Amino acid sequence: MSVELPALEQIAEQVTAAPRGTAVTRLSRHAWPMLGLVLPVGLALGWELAVWLGLSSGRLVPPPSRVIVTILELARSGELTRHVVATLSRVGLGFALGVVAGTLLGAVSGYWSLARRLLDPTVQALRAIPSIAWVPLFILWLGIFETSKVALIAVGVFFPVYLGVMGAILSVDRKIVEVGRIFRLSGPAMIRRILLPAVLPAYVVSLRVGLGLGWMFVVAAEFMGASEGLGYLLIDGQQLGKPAQIVAAIVIFAILGKTTDWLIEIATAPLLRWQDAFGHERGA
Repeated sequence: MSVELPALEQIAEQVTAAPRGTAVTRLSRHAWPMLGLVLPVGLALGWELAVWLGLSSGRLVPPPSRVIVTILELARSGELTRHVVATLSRVGLGFALGVVAGTLLGAVSGYWSLARRLLDPTVQALRAIPSIAWVPLFILWLGIFETSKVALIAVGVFFPVYLGVMGAILSVDRKIVEVGRIFRLSGPAMIRRILLPAVLPAYVVSLRVGLGLGWMFVVAAEFMGASEGLGYLLIDGQQLGKPAQIVAAIVIFAILGKTTDWLIEIATAPLLRWQDAFGHERGA
């Protein structure tokens, strides 16, 4: 019995430590995302304190309390919902169009060398054109209504998605492709079982980059004679001398942009569980 007691004690310690380790893991899983709030909340509290102590007047850069009051006033009047819905609908439609076009052309250019030689030089030349240069052309072609705004956002989304898909296909390890050929995989089977899993991580990154550019392009789009939207709030705040409204619109842009990026990250996470990457380590 004296020989078996140490072994029994070790087993008991392992059994009692397992739930504790699981609880700590669950706690850290919820605590890690909260760390992202430390910097913005700390800066906001610091600026609020600086204005409260009289170190700044807060006239041109209003304190967070004044920005929150402005957001609440816009929400009570119903303006905030109207502007947010208008901006979200434009970004959503432009993002969808840009992703479809960028994915198709990027896949064709990456998989087919002849198409890459024909398409890629033109696409790269168009990518170098500044976004604001498209505005007068789209107004002339499509008018100042929703079509021109959605087209401008789609252009901003298209280029990073196109580059991401094409670059990911071109960077697939040749040895993996040779393994597929050894097993005599057909063209569709090669795409589904070899190319698609290899391309997916880079494709998710290109979607997130394209979404970020879509949010930047919507501001330029809503400068084109828009009567509603967060970009309109920016222009209205500038013309009426309301810095709190300008900062409020910027804050809402940041919240919506981060939320949509987080949704893409969550939606694509199950597709990337097979990765044995550095970022998937505990605490990374």
